[in-house]
Amino acid sequence: MASVVLDKVSKVYPNGFQAVFDLDLEVQDKEFLVLVGPSGCGKSTALRMVAGLEEISGGTMLIGDRMVNEVEPKDRDIAMVFQNYALYPHMTVYDNIGFALKLARTPKAEMDARIRDASRILELDPYLDRKPGVLSGGQRQRVAMGRAIVRQPKAFLMDEPLSNLDAKLRVQMRAEIARLQRDLGITTIYVTHDQIEAMTMGDRVAVLKDGYLQQVDTPQNLYDRPANVFVAAFIGSPSMNLYGGDLDRDDDGKVTLALGSQSITLDDEVFVRRPGLREHIGTEVIVGIRPEDMEDPTFTDDDQGGDHLSTTVTLVEALGSEIMVHFQLDAKVIDSGDPDAQSDVVDGHAVARFDPRSRAKIGDEIELTVTTANLHFFDPETRLAIW
Repeated sequence: MASVVLDKVSKVYPNGFQAVFDLDLEVQDKEFLVLVGPSGCGKSTALRMVAGLEEISGGTMLIGDRMVNEVEPKDRDIAMVFQNYALYPHMTVYDNIGFALKLARTPKAEMDARIRDASRILELDPYLDRKPGVLSGGQRQRVAMGRAIVRQPKAFLMDEPLSNLDAKLRVQMRAEIARLQRDLGITTIYVTHDQIEAMTMGDRVAVLKDGYLQQVDTPQNLYDRPANVFVAAFIGSPSMNLYGGDLDRDDDGKVTLALGSQSITLDDEVFVRRPGLREHIGTEVIVGIRPEDMEDPTFTDDDQGGDHLSTTVTLVEALGSEIMVHFQLDAKVIDSGDPDAQSDVVDGHAVARFDPRSRAKIGDEIELTVTTANLHFFDPETRLAIW
């Protein structure tokens, strides 16, 4: 096993387009790191540079203690799993898994042992004599994984390997891949545009946008302490609601946050968690509200700290374990900077996650309870988090 280090790695194509800018990233030995971001953010380009499929325009790349900038892909001792599996249709599962070993002229007994060991781990024993065309998508994915496992590489590189599977199978396969990586202890870099995959699979997650690294941290820290507006909105489903707001003091000296024509009072806990916010009193800020931090007051204990916003329900999505309630606020909506996000969202649109017992219906005038201690705040100029 080995670590993978990218030190100020960049990629500029011959036409002058720069896909990756000074990427600094260290993937620790045996770590599962996920690269995530919207389409065109540079995540697959970064992975292909690690694999050697794209030349590095600048910076240094290490696999283990070895600089690999000029090393051919076949000599980097990595195994890549592609989106389309890249299986040979005329070969059996057994031969597909062992193809790289055959090319390397591995002794027949050792090759057979490694193929059957991978087959056992991936539960492919009943399919070894079959060809890929008669396998399901999940089975073909396992064969592609098996082909990577038998090589016993220093690192796995996976480029959106689940994107061709249906939703149910994706959930199953992402759990299997995460389990397999833990069992084998192989350093893994996994690329996806799906933030749910990123949050559920990675030991750490690196978020990219327009070729720049925005933040790298554990999934929970990304969710709880996003570095900027883009990360805050990109991580979490449904996305964080973002508005322009004004901080001020009322006649009683309490700090209030104005959102359009309404105001909510911020309790002391807000400033305990974010002491830097005091410097922004009297100014405009960007405020982020996660859907789960707004609730039907019928099921909320206001002693936990909260205030209310009045609104009218425009849409209700009942999901069984929860209800997504859509509504409008007459506050300025802030663009998250995600090019894949909906571009036709009407001004003031927001989503709250309600308890499934809520009886909220379209057209109802309701008062949302907002957990103010969980609000996120960002500087409108830098778009960086205020802590």
